[in-house]
Amino acid sequence: MMTLYGLVLLPLLGAAVAWLTGRASPRAPWPVAVATLVLLAALLAYITWAVPAEGGPWLAHVSAPWIPALGITLRCDMDGLSLVLLWLTVVLSFPCVLLASRDIADTPGTFHALLLATIAGVDGVFIATDLFLFFFFWELMLVPLYVLITVWGHEDRTRAAFKFFLFTQGSGLLMLLSILGLVFVHQHQTGILTFDYFALATTHLSPVLAMGLMLGFFVAFAVKLPVVPLHVWLPDTHTQAPTAASVLLAGVLLKTGGYGLIRFVVLLFPDAAARFAPVALALGALGILYGAWLSLVQDDIKRLIAYSSVSHLGFVLLGVFSASPLGMTGAVVQMVAHGLSTGALFVIAGALQDRLHTRDMRRMGGLWPALPHLSSVGLVFAIASLGLPGLGNFVGEFLVLLATWRISPPIAILGAAGLVLSALYALTMVGRAFLGPPPGDGWPALPDFGVRHMAVLGAAMALLLALGLYPQPVLDLSLPAPLPHSALPWGPRP
Repeated sequence: MMTLYGLVLLPLLGAAVAWLTGRASPRAPWPVAVATLVLLAALLAYITWAVPAEGGPWLAHVSAPWIPALGITLRCDMDGLSLVLLWLTVVLSFPCVLLASRDIADTPGTFHALLLATIAGVDGVFIATDLFLFFFFWELMLVPLYVLITVWGHEDRTRAAFKFFLFTQGSGLLMLLSILGLVFVHQHQTGILTFDYFALATTHLSPVLAMGLMLGFFVAFAVKLPVVPLHVWLPDTHTQAPTAASVLLAGVLLKTGGYGLIRFVVLLFPDAAARFAPVALALGALGILYGAWLSLVQDDIKRLIAYSSVSHLGFVLLGVFSASPLGMTGAVVQMVAHGLSTGALFVIAGALQDRLHTRDMRRMGGLWPALPHLSSVGLVFAIASLGLPGLGNFVGEFLVLLATWRISPPIAILGAAGLVLSALYALTMVGRAFLGPPPGDGWPALPDFGVRHMAVLGAAMALLLALGLYPQPVLDLSLPAPLPHSALPWGPRP
């Protein structure tokens, strides 16, 4: 189905048009970027509802030769897991463009071109099933984001962007070595040089070799998720990134790590992943508690949200390595809910910085009377982040903890303790920023959220509420399509 290629080509075309029109008029790139996202959403809707499925758990497939001499093809496949994350990418791309007015005062054409190029790379990651093509898209999404942070970031942006690039590129090279190792082993066994995901999945590996190759993939995805102790690039990057880049990074790019753990670690190396599961579960629990504890002691509101991401995405690691459909679907729901709630919190933090010229919560307080709309939506997304029942975050965390309890009650107890800490830091953030006495003589007149912000954030609230009250459509889709050789107990969908 050639329309799969359009998910990548359309934002790349929009990026080129935005850059070219930006050279003629600074006002032209914004409508170009919005129109590109509208067309991308329409194309994804067409693929979702109008195009017949290919049959089986894979909903769509397309393949074309690229470098035949090396066995590299332009192969893309989409299952329910890919579809859910593609929709998350499209939904969170809109606030990045619609609410990015502060970030595009200079060279708006270049800004929107880089933003759309990043989206193209993310879309490619979620559908590529040729491992060389997957690695190509993995790198494509990183470079424009690095430039966005370096050029439009805050006071210490250069150091933060360099740390981001160093960690992601270094771990990406480990993944490339694992890809090449798997390809060469498969060629030695079959005489066929190929990067095809489904062909490589049939490669017979010794336990030691499988563990070594799996760890190369795991480190790359653990850096991106991020997993403690490979998370150290995240707080600085989030703090220094412009608002649009923070939303895209927290809402979408971190989810490529969770997606990679599912698609290329647990499914491609099921036996090695099962042996590694106790370590992964311990790292997940450590991340939940470590991120929550550090969130409690932050004064910078963006660093608080960044460390909360480390904590909440620890549940994704628990769910992925629970080796059960319950935990796997819980991990996907958690990725979706985290993307919506944390992306919105970064929009709110960016708006506060624009208005107050500070991220320090010690210089905030008493903002509710001055900014009632901003403060009220801040409260909603804060309680969504702490896992209030009825909202999407609760569903994901509950399913993950239930699945984890079945295999390791102590790990589940530690994860639940992290939820207690999340309530403390979320409510502390609300109290310090929006309630209490204002500093000095009170706040001057500040611009509150207008129609555009309230419409975008209201849509995110509605999606979180729908996911919390009726998660079944996402649960039905989110279980990944198993490989033919997989012995994982997917069983019936919950």
